[in-house]
Amino acid sequence: MTHVIVLGNEKGGSGKSTAAMHVVVALLKSGASVAAIDLDMRQRSLSRYLENRRAFAEMTGSELVFPENPRVDPSSLDSREQAWREETERLQTAFSNLAHCDFVVIDCPGADTHLSRLAHAHADTIVTPLNDSFVDFDLLARIDPETGDVLGPSLYSEMVWQARKRRAMSGVKGGIDWIVMRNRLSATRANNKRHMGEKLDDLSARIGFRLARGFGDRVIYRELFPKGLTLLDLGGKNAPIRLSTMSHVTARLEIRSLIATLNLSNPAAERDGAGRSAPAYRPDASGKSGVAAA
Repeated sequence: MTHVIVLGNEKGGSGKSTAAMHVVVALLKSGASVAAIDLDMRQRSLSRYLENRRAFAEMTGSELVFPENPRVDPSSLDSREQAWREETERLQTAFSNLAHCDFVVIDCPGADTHLSRLAHAHADTIVTPLNDSFVDFDLLARIDPETGDVLGPSLYSEMVWQARKRRAMSGVKGGIDWIVMRNRLSATRANNKRHMGEKLDDLSARIGFRLARGFGDRVIYRELFPKGLTLLDLGGKNAPIRLSTMSHVTARLEIRSLIATLNLSNPAAERDGAGRSAPAYRPDASGKSGVAAA
């Protein structure tokens, strides 16, 4: 069955679209069939990323991998009930049309919308990029200002809980694997990083998510967007651009580490007769990652 991966966080600027694009390309390069849906129709960052990628491929003749990219628009109806019904039908139609895909990756807006809630309820995996800041942490949990103790879940955590509840009530087998991805980590602000790590460790056990190391605060991620490229497109004999610094190599390993943490099956390996579930990427003894062997 199609595995739905939702990139969600009710705060903008957390790196959802960048993470979504890198997950899409990683899965495509593993041999899986992938679709990408952009539900943030105001900023359209993931859609723009894919448009830039097509333009770059046409301009340079580069052989790049692309996902299917259906458009799911929000309803323009005045009645909220009718609008929600229309949006539900549109997303369900998209899922039906993408039933042949191994993965559907959905980039959600940094806001609470009906389409975003629907996507979360359909998710098999939720990835929440989180800037290493207590401003972002506040969307997950409330903290006592005097003691620093976690008081309880906050806005976004409540929405994920509702999505899990809705999925369980629907009778769909399997729960939602929720992964919080610490993003834009910096070598500085060591005390802040330590405090964030402690609070996230505490919260993960209380409300049920796994932690993943995200992407460092690197200029390369912003530089690749106008070309529509990801770090996984760099390097190699036929790559459109070569890896130029050790920082870029390290950044590429960050991507592979995230994919390994997602612990996704490799449908391409299974179709080749592996007969078992294998991670799409897994680190080898050297710390590098590659497509999992059949």
